[in-house]
Amino acid sequence: MNEAPENVRLIGGEMLLWSDSSHTSGVTDWRGVALELVRRLLPMEEDAKARVLLVGPHPRGLVDEVVARAASVAVLLRSYPDACALAERHPDLAVYCGRLSALPESAPYDLVLALDGLRRTHSAEEVAPPWRESLGALAALVAPGGRFVLSVSNDLGIDRFVEARPADRDGGDEHWEPHGFDQGYPDGPGALDEELVAAGLTPERCYAAYPGRAAPRALLSRELLGYDLPDALTVPLSARGGDRMLVADPLRLTRLVFSHGLGEQLAPLWVAMATRPSDVPLGQYEDAPTDLPLGLFEEGHAVHEVTWGATRRLSDGVERAIPAGRVVEEVLIEACAREDVRAVRDLLTVLGDWVEMGGDAAADNLVWDGERFAAIHALPAPPTRPADRVVLCRVLWRFAVRLLAAGHHHPWPWPRQTEQLTLTLCGMAGRPCDQADLDLARKLDAELGQPAELSDTAPTYRDLLGARDRLADQLTAALARVSRLETKLTYRERELLRARGRLRKTQRKSAAYRRTLGYRLSRRLARPRRVARRVLRLLSG
Repeated sequence: MNEAPENVRLIGGEMLLWSDSSHTSGVTDWRGVALELVRRLLPMEEDAKARVLLVGPHPRGLVDEVVARAASVAVLLRSYPDACALAERHPDLAVYCGRLSALPESAPYDLVLALDGLRRTHSAEEVAPPWRESLGALAALVAPGGRFVLSVSNDLGIDRFVEARPADRDGGDEHWEPHGFDQGYPDGPGALDEELVAAGLTPERCYAAYPGRAAPRALLSRELLGYDLPDALTVPLSARGGDRMLVADPLRLTRLVFSHGLGEQLAPLWVAMATRPSDVPLGQYEDAPTDLPLGLFEEGHAVHEVTWGATRRLSDGVERAIPAGRVVEEVLIEACAREDVRAVRDLLTVLGDWVEMGGDAAADNLVWDGERFAAIHALPAPPTRPADRVVLCRVLWRFAVRLLAAGHHHPWPWPRQTEQLTLTLCGMAGRPCDQADLDLARKLDAELGQPAELSDTAPTYRDLLGARDRLADQLTAALARVSRLETKLTYRERELLRARGRLRKTQRKSAAYRRTLGYRLSRRLARPRRVARRVLRLLSG
């Protein structure tokens, strides 16, 4: 073991050879929304004297932001290599390496951040303490008037239903000690609030993190989820892409969660914010502070704040109203499911008119309120806009890919391939396209950065079932053919046996005939005649 930096203190329970920063450890990859939340909790002020405690591993950018804004920062890590690396990068940090129960007593902190949860606060070489006990130990470190931020993963989150592979197959360190046997682990936001109150804290706000616990990109507060959120806001909250094995279409499943008002209960992750009151009796909830946002979500490299009825891009403050209406893809899927060809034709015709007026957005990034279209997220425009029929062909190409990949029904039995279905939809829109237009549309889709083609390394569970059914049909046909060939082979073998029997019988008759007196005399009499013919040929030649 190498010598530790001077600002690393070993407190017991440290893991000398383990690193929580590896890609297989399952540490939550917080980015823009978490950085914005830290900026709200730690405003950049010259007279700020906030003392901050970071519990567990956090992304490097988040640690750097906290160090830049707080007066003093302490970090608790169980991994010795991670503690040494962090201490070398920030020499002013007080890095404690070990388990939470061995953390020495010190002055309380103004802010305690545990955005990775409580699973990595103890060593794998000891029995994990109850979750409630770890929460009480952290809550005791919060100063009066200070804040406590904790993330809690939901065992019944939407990502559990989307993912086909069991979570414990990932082999991360968080599965060494399954917390499902811990009766104190909260099973919902209400139970989480009760645990915070029991620990002497007053809940301020609870956020639902989407689209998954591995890489949250959106935070929605309980107050915001209490209303019917527009489709333009909930569509980006579904997990897409990656190398995961999916059970079903994540977009469809996430949309159903929000349409039934289960956005908070089925969130992959909860982020709870609480404070230790100084003069407010325990159990009496204060109004949510105004400095905490109702919601945050990332779009590309930009972070947007959700307000009532609008979104505001940070940090330039540009506001944009949330467009109303239904997602065009859902409208088309429902019309295809009931085989309403007229509704599909009417909507595609209006969509073609909108494209000819300069519009460009994929069907899963477009809402329709019955009169006009509105893009959910503005896409970067290509350097030169192609022909309108190519743009429309790209939109319908993406829809056809998603329609067939998700296994939805459509009323056209002949197009078995995506290209055929795309050309059929273009014809229904009144803008016929050919294969050359389709090739340009696919090239344009790839240039915009989000190609519609599904990766071969990320099949959905439905794709696997479809492949299994196709293989089963092929196997059934092959077995039937083998059975027919075996029957024919058996018949041919019997015919061969009968032919061999007739041949042997004929050979016996022929041998008996050769042994007769007449046959021998005829052979002797025919021999001089053949000799005479040969002599005549020689003489005549």
